[in-house]
Amino acid sequence: MPVKVLFIADIVGKPGRQALSQELHRIVDRHGVDLVIANGENAAGGFGLTEETARELYECGVHLLTSGNHIWDKKESMDFIRREERLIRPANYPEETVGRGSAIVRTPLGARVGVLNLEGRVFMNALDCPFRVADREIAVLRETTPIVVVDFHAEATSEKQALGWYLDGRVSAVLGTHTHVQTADERVLPGGTAFITDVGMTGSFDSVIGIRKELAVEKFLTQLPVRFEVAKKDIRLNAVVLEIDEITGKALGIERIAVACR
Repeated sequence: MPVKVLFIADIVGKPGRQALSQELHRIVDRHGVDLVIANGENAAGGFGLTEETARELYECGVHLLTSGNHIWDKKESMDFIRREERLIRPANYPEETVGRGSAIVRTPLGARVGVLNLEGRVFMNALDCPFRVADREIAVLRETTPIVVVDFHAEATSEKQALGWYLDGRVSAVLGTHTHVQTADERVLPGGTAFITDVGMTGSFDSVIGIRKELAVEKFLTQLPVRFEVAKKDIRLNAVVLEIDEITGKALGIERIAVACR
């Protein structure tokens, strides 16, 4: 029986959390979802994640949170990142960095799903090579399960596509995050790996990638520091549903979701 995984795009602030509260259970029921993964690095005020906001996402039905470069924005959350087993950060940060880069989660019916978080290097931080780190981490995860889902938090579409091809046939899915703009290139690659360049964003679309548009425009016009605030109107939820063969770990399908919230 196939395993269905729902991956929710970058959750931005309170509007994004409200979208989950309103829509997640309906999506899970409609698609027969077994496991819910969400990128939560922007869930607290648009930048970072706190223990309180993470708990709110878990209560909505999220089983595991991935993240990216903004996971460190709330300094008071370092201890939470260190001890929380339902939260992962990019695996290609230095070994001394708090938190962990991968996890194995069980569905209610007992299927094991490995989840790996990586961060890109093009236009981003000078981290370890995500390709080489993926080799190492995937080998460990596949000792336990053939199902491996990768959240690749990266800026460049070329880097995301390159990782998708590099891992084709070795993981169940490579899902791009970070740009907050959902792409229309979802597909299953020849080796059986589901791919999309970017899953998108869950939050306000009356915005510039979740931030009040007038503040973002001011920043571009003046090049001066601007205190960003999360936008609140036109709330939507972006996600993908993966259908994965439990025995082989190969993707059987990927469906892009964009839901306008009430």
